[in-house]
Amino acid sequence: MNRRIPPLNPLRVFEAVARHENLTKAADELHITQSAVSRHIATLESYLGVQLFLRSRHGVLLTAPGRVYAGEVAKAFATIATATKELTRKTDNSTIRLRVYTTFAMHWLTSRMLEFNTQHPEVELSLNISVARINFEQDDVDMAIQFGDGNWPEMHADLLLADTIEPVCTPEFMAQHKSPDQGPEALLNTRLFHSRYRRNDWEEWLRWTQLVDFAKSAEKVELNNSVLVYQATKRNLGMAMGQTSLLAEEIREGSLICPFNRPLQRPLGYYLLRPKHRPDSRLNSIFRDWLLATINAERTSASA
Repeated sequence: MNRRIPPLNPLRVFEAVARHENLTKAADELHITQSAVSRHIATLESYLGVQLFLRSRHGVLLTAPGRVYAGEVAKAFATIATATKELTRKTDNSTIRLRVYTTFAMHWLTSRMLEFNTQHPEVELSLNISVARINFEQDDVDMAIQFGDGNWPEMHADLLLADTIEPVCTPEFMAQHKSPDQGPEALLNTRLFHSRYRRNDWEEWLRWTQLVDFAKSAEKVELNNSVLVYQATKRNLGMAMGQTSLLAEEIREGSLICPFNRPLQRPLGYYLLRPKHRPDSRLNSIFRDWLLATINAERTSASA
């Protein structure tokens, strides 16, 4: 069968731009100029005959067809990357295989992986993106970052980020919906996003803040995962219950704000898990030490 496959370089650029929704960040990741990124996107759109992005003075946004296409292309590149790493895995075991949640990977780990690669160029980090509960007896991974209460009797568990939640939205969304008489509580009567894995977050926070009545008429929208929730929130489509430890960069930059400033810290968090039945390898120790040192340094900087 004659397969119609678009040119791969523009396709790779498209995947990066779709992931970042930012031409500059994609260019930095791919080590090419922003104008080269724009040319690749134009080439791909011309080949497909479909507009993939909407351009504005604030950047680029995926069109509806572009968003669907990006999801499938991302899966294909992930499959290629996994197959390549499995094929080329070195006999000296220079690869760390890490199981990690999508949200943690996209909103914390990937933006810091360049720093790890710079400090440890001899170590390759292979990400296995999944929310499935880890089983080191069956899963072909060395370590995992998972969400829970720290109770993993058969594993070593290091707390990375505590689960602190509070509502987040864009400054534009708050300006559109705030009420001089009611204050930020007016935002609770708009559209509230949650993911299917964290469908109780809003209820817990509203009960804790005693603001349940303000959200009774809100439109509550469930999306497949937190990554989609945050993307929808950044597009001014509503407000999300944010995991602020994962959104620290967006909050620091001001693209997202916490209109209530009433964080709720729950007895849960993201943990680095290692099997007790295996001795720690040198590579595992290198990654664990870097991960904990990075988190401690950022925590100290934020406190200062």
